[in-house]
Amino acid sequence: MMKDATVSARVECNVKNEAEDILQKLGVPVSVVINSLYRQIIYNQGIPFSLTIPKEPKTLDQLSKADLNAKLSHSYNQSLRKEGRPFDKVFDEVEGSLR
Repeated sequence: MMKDATVSARVECNVKNEAEDILQKLGVPVSVVINSLYRQIIYNQGIPFSLTIPKEPKTLDQLSKADLNAKLSHSYNQSLRKEGRPFDKVFDEVEGSLR
């Protein structure tokens, strides 16, 4: 099938650059991703992923003792499995999002 339509969209520069860097590393052209997204919209008769507003995390004073222990236990087990991220990188990311 001949591709004869153009899609144009304005996006934030840093979002575009970061996404395109990842796609380049994967060896996937942007046009393939856009075409795949459009096909999934057709197939699903809607957007193929959930669009929701994330819940705000509870503050420490809102957690029950059991909830706090469960979160701490989960985090501890993640660290044992080496699934965590370095703490300095997490704080850099949070700090960057506040700018």
